[in-house]
Amino acid sequence: MTATIFDIKRYAINDGPGIRVTLFFKGCPLACVWCHNPEGISPRKEKLYTRKKCLGCQLCVEKCPENALSLTSEGILTDPAKCTVCGICADHCPSLAMQLSGEEYTIDRLMQEIEKETLVMDQSGGGVTFSGGEPFMQPDALLELLRRCGKQGIHRAIDTTLFVKADLLKAAIPETDLFMVDLKQMDSSKHQYFCGTPNERILANIRLLASSQAEYMIRIPLIEGVNADEENIKETAMFLASLDRKPQCVDLLPYHDIGRSKHDKRGTTYNPVHIPMQAPSEEKLARCRELFEKHGIAIHIGG
Repeated sequence: MTATIFDIKRYAINDGPGIRVTLFFKGCPLACVWCHNPEGISPRKEKLYTRKKCLGCQLCVEKCPENALSLTSEGILTDPAKCTVCGICADHCPSLAMQLSGEEYTIDRLMQEIEKETLVMDQSGGGVTFSGGEPFMQPDALLELLRRCGKQGIHRAIDTTLFVKADLLKAAIPETDLFMVDLKQMDSSKHQYFCGTPNERILANIRLLASSQAEYMIRIPLIEGVNADEENIKETAMFLASLDRKPQCVDLLPYHDIGRSKHDKRGTTYNPVHIPMQAPSEEKLARCRELFEKHGIAIHIGG
C-alpha cells in the first residue's frame, strides 16, 4: 500500500498540540480560490517550475526523453501533450527550478519518517498530523497510518475539509485523537462559488463529529470579500453553538496570499474569479471574537 505525499513538514507547531510531523496528502475535492497549497489539489504528481531560479542551462531540455521542454524568452515551457511527469528534468536541474510535487511512499516508509521524531513528539506532547490536500482522498493509506500510529501511542490529528463520505469519517473516528476541520462559508451557494463544492456534506459531517466522542476543533480562514461579513460569522457561531458538543475552540486564520507564488510554479491562476480578498482588520477580528464568545465558543486567532 502506498500514499502520494507532496510534503513532509517536521517540527510543525501550528498543526495541533505540541511539536508535530505533518504529512501532506495529494488530492483535494475543493478548489478554494485562495488555496495556499494548490500543489495539493490534483491527486496526481505534477511538475513545478520556478522561473527566477532557472539558469537557462537547458539541461532539462536535453535530458527530457519526450522532447516536451523548450527554452523561450519566458523561460522553460512544457508541452503538456508530451510531458509524462517522469521527473528526469527535476533530477538534472542544478538550481531546483524544476521540481516534482508528489512522491509515492509505502506505509512502512512513512512510519519510518514519523518515528524519526518520536523523542521530540513525546517531550512536547505532539504527534502526527495528516493534512493536504485532503487526506481522506487516500482513505486506505490514511486509515492504515492512523491504526499504526495508534498502536505506538502517537497522537493523531487530521486536518480536513470534511467533504468526505460519512462511512469513511465513521471509520476514522475511533482511530483519531483530534479532527481539525475547515469551515469556510455557511451559505452553500457561496461555498460552491468560492470553493467549488456545496457545503451540506461538510455541515452534516461536523454534526456527526459533534454527536460522537471525537475531539474536534474548527479552523476558519477569515477573508474579507469571502466570509468575514457579520452575517456569515453570526450564522457560523449559531451553527456551532447548536451542536451536541461545541468544538474545543475555533481558530480564526487571517487571510494571506502565500498560494500566489505556488500557482505561478504550477502555471495556474491564483484567484481566477478575481474576488477582491484581503485580511480582516483588528476591529473585525475583535468583533468576530465577541460574536463567538457570546455563544460560549473559545476563540484563538492565528494558526
